[in-house]
Parts: sequence; C-alpha cells; structure tokens
Amino acid sequence: MSSESSTQTPILIVGAGPTGLVLALGLARRHVAFRLIDAAPGPGQQSRAMVVQARTLEFYRQFGLADQVVGAGVKVETAHLREAHRDGGIKEVLKVDFSDLGKGQSPYPFLLAYPQDDHERWLVGQLQSLGVTVEWDTRLERFSQDAREVHARLIRPDGSGEALQADYICGCDGVRSVVRETLGLDFTGGTYEQLYYVADVTIEGGFERDLFFNLGENTLALMLPVRSRGVQRLIGLVPSSLASADDAETTQVDFEDIRAEVERLVEVKVDQVNWFSTYRVSHRVAGHFCKDRAFLLGDAGHVHSPAGAQGMNTGIGDAINLAWKLAQVLDERADSRLLATYESERIAFARRLAASTDAAFKRVVASGTDGALARRLLLPLAYKLGTRWQFGRYVLFRMLSQIGIHYGDSALSHGRAGRVAGGDRLPWVDSGDTTGDDNFASLVSLDWQLHVYGRADTVLAAGCASMKLPLQVFEWSEAAYRAGLARDAAYLIRPDGYVALATEGDNLLEQIAEYAQTRGLRFAG
Repeated sequence: MSSESSTQTPILIVGAGPTGLVLALGLARRHVAFRLIDAAPGPGQQSRAMVVQARTLEFYRQFGLADQVVGAGVKVETAHLREAHRDGGIKEVLKVDFSDLGKGQSPYPFLLAYPQDDHERWLVGQLQSLGVTVEWDTRLERFSQDAREVHARLIRPDGSGEALQADYICGCDGVRSVVRETLGLDFTGGTYEQLYYVADVTIEGGFERDLFFNLGENTLALMLPVRSRGVQRLIGLVPSSLASADDAETTQVDFEDIRAEVERLVEVKVDQVNWFSTYRVSHRVAGHFCKDRAFLLGDAGHVHSPAGAQGMNTGIGDAINLAWKLAQVLDERADSRLLATYESERIAFARRLAASTDAAFKRVVASGTDGALARRLLLPLAYKLGTRWQFGRYVLFRMLSQIGIHYGDSALSHGRAGRVAGGDRLPWVDSGDTTGDDNFASLVSLDWQLHVYGRADTVLAAGCASMKLPLQVFEWSEAAYRAGLARDAAYLIRPDGYVALATEGDNLLEQIAEYAQTRGLRFAG
C-alpha cells in the first residue's frame, strides 16, 4: 500500500507568475478554495514585462488595489521615436505626448511602468494578506482527468510525492507548460531569430522619465523608466555578430559586450548595471485554451512579440475572465456551459494579437526600402494621427490599453442599446468630481449587477430585488451620452465589468429573466 499522501482541492493553479497570481487573487476574493504551486523557489527575479495597461488597472480597481499599483509605478508621459542611421547618427523622428492619452475613456488614461518582478512580489503580498500561501518549489509531475475530476501528482520541495484530486486544473505555467503538453495541444507559431537583451541600469545625469524608442535596420533599443527608485530599463536586439548561437541560454553575452552600441543608440552613459539577461521571443498560440477540466492561461496558451506591451496584460485578462466563471460554477450559480465561454472569448483576441505584433515587429526592424519606409514614414504617421487628433488618440488608447477588447460573438453577449452592445466593456462615465463615485465604483462587488442611466421604474426595481440582482441607477448626463449609453436602457453587467445584455424599451425585466434562464445563470447564491 502506497504511503504517498492524497489531498483534494476544487482548483489547482500551476504557475505563480502574474497570470496565476491574479487568478488566485480573483478566486480568493470570491472565497473559492484552491492550491497555487510553482516549481520556482520564489517570485521572479527577472523582469521582461514592464507596462501595466489601463484595463489591467481597471480590473485591479475592482479588487480595491489599483491606487497601490499606480503609486508604485511610474507614469510615462512622453515618448521619443528615433531612427538610427548606418553612419552612426541618431535622428528624432517624432515626439509623442502620452499624458492623459485616454482622457475621458478610463480612470487610468496613461501608460504605467511597473516591472514584473516588483509586480509579482506585490501580488504575492496581496494573497498573503488574504491568508493564501504560494507553494514554491512544488511542481506538477503529471495529471490525468476523467468526467468527474482531475488526478494530479505533485513533487514537494523535499522530493516526496503527493496525489491530488481537483475539480479543475489551470495551467499558468508558461511557454514550456506541463499542462499544455500533457493535454497534447498544438502550440503553433515560431521563434524570432533575433536575440534580445534586457537590463536594469542607472544612468549618469539622473533618472529619465521619458520613453525612448530607437529603430534602425536590424536595430532596436528602448529605454524607459521602470522603478520609482530611479532605475531605467534597457531592451534591445543584440548585434547579430554576437548572437550566433541557436539558443539564448548558450550565447555568452554580457553588458560590456554591447555597452558601446547601447549607449550610442540611447545617447546615455550607463553608471551601474543591476541586472542583465538575454532571451529570444516566440509568437505562438495554442490550438485550444481548454480541454474538459483543464484550462490554459497566459504564456501557456499564447506568447507574443513585446511590441505594444500586451503579453502580461493579456494573461491577466485571461485570469480575470476565468476566475469569476469558475467561482460561479463551483457555487452552483451557473452550469458548465459558462466555462466553455472562456476559450471562445479569449482565444480570438490572442490570435489577433500574435499576428499583429508579429507583423509590426518584422516591419520596423526590416532591412532595405520596406524597413526604412516603415520607420521613417508609416510608424511616425501612425503616431501623429494617433496623438494629435482627438479621434486618433481615442483609437490609439483603445488599442494599447486593452479597453477595446470585446466579446461580441460570445454566447454570453446579447443586445444593443445606444452604441453599447453585449460583449463590450462597460464604458466609463466620469462623475466629474473628486469623490470617485463613478459608474465603475459598484464593480467592486465582483458580481452581477444591472445599470440604468436615467430612470428605472418600480416594476424593474422590484423585479431586480426579487432576482437578488443589484440595481445601480445613475443620473442621466452628457458624459453618459458621450460614452454611448442610452437613456433609461438596461445594461446587465458581468462580474468582470463587461456588458452581458444591453436592452431598452418595454419588458426589460422579462428580457433579463429570459437571458439568465436560457444560459443557466443565477444572479445570487
């Protein structure tokens, strides 16, 4: 008889990077039990992801935590686009004002730099405050699943094994995901041949708060502020003469090998190097994000070029999407059909993102006439259109910030009222004062709610009370009109802040009840 211990948990989360940590936070805030394991000895010491986008901050606001992140990060207000010429010269092509780029669209209308390693440690601290401990040095050896549960075997820090049964397993375990490989899912795409470097440094002359984006033929060098204590992040391509190995792990390059080239491109003198690493970037998307009781999130399901600073934020979006659905199914407030919407909602965006960032990266570092045209004309033109006119700023911010992600084709999305349709992110309506009492304030409930902008009649109010569906009524305003909302319409809001049902006219209550019944949903436990 085996002496190996056996335990049970509703959910096993494999991987404690930003995606797994946010998934854990979303479950913990909803009082769902889980285990969170990671093969590493502790939070990451290296940081490639640097930018926290506005949509991620909006999600953190639902947890009551956004102000902490903003306070710890650095707002990037100005970006400089520059071209490196073969003769060694550097020419500024465009200066972009990023301050309040998304004014009126989000409570967080800016670009925020907050490095991944600091970010992970902060998330671990938030979980600890909720009584959750990450099980470091614990790896998933294997798992299988049947119609009822997942059967996993873990290896503990002391080398002993543990048999574990779970209702669901969530693979947040990165590019080399054991969960994905066990499921036998395709991970199609490729790896860029270019070798990247990344470094945290201090520079002579003091802290630089602007973003510098230097491009050239087979040349890329970025410098941005990432730590409020005065550290710059340098990212770029290692010169091809030094990047001859097939694997970044076997390529022996240190900062001194590239110091002269980096300092020439960014036009600074590096005073101290705190950390340096090299790596290669892949662009891949798994064939599926779920299979029976197993789910893939973050880099386990999709990896991208760093163009646009979207990768980490997309993984966090996966976690937010799945957390509330798992919680509602386990609480018997929804049937398993709800879980099927996770893949349909998240995989389409991941595919578009991988394709678009791949194309953008290849274009801006290309050699020859095509590359020069992209660097000198197309990219500057795009940024000029995107920052100098109101509509351009609107479009650019929606693209970069991820507030434009929508789920219009989801089985959970239905109807339209005004310019807002089912599947859209709930538009932000600025309260116009300093109280913070805007239409996002009620989203801290992390649950279903109904929004009406204007007047809600007594029948609707009584019906919502009967269904235990919280009703939020806001005064009709010019800001609500500008946001695309319709007066006196009903907007059923999902726990993640997206519009599920948008409807107006008569029989609002009947439409809401039918929506819930046909999708197997209950608004309260």
